[in-house]
Amino acid sequence: MLPIAFGCQTMRSETTVAIPATETETPEDQVLSKSVRARLLGDKKVDLSGIKVVSNNGTVYLSGVVSSLDARQQAIKLAWETRGVQSVVNSLEVQ
Repeated sequence: MLPIAFGCQTMRSETTVAIPATETETPEDQVLSKSVRARLLGDKKVDLSGIKVVSNNGTVYLSGVVSSLDARQQAIKLAWETRGVQSVVNSLEVQ
């Protein structure tokens, strides 16, 4: 007999992700980071100006502090929608 689970109220991950240094970005990575950054700064729904963007071989790393869960979701969405992005690593903290 299997136990019945009624959902998870809160889940906290203590896993940390090593974000590559900006200095190690290739020219292609720099173009991708710039494209993602432009999309984040151009968004009028929420303030995403405090997000740091670093790319490595098509993977975009987002770090920094945002004001809400909606802002975090919007940043992730915009990054995914940017041409050339193959994956997004979210290290954003909600204030």
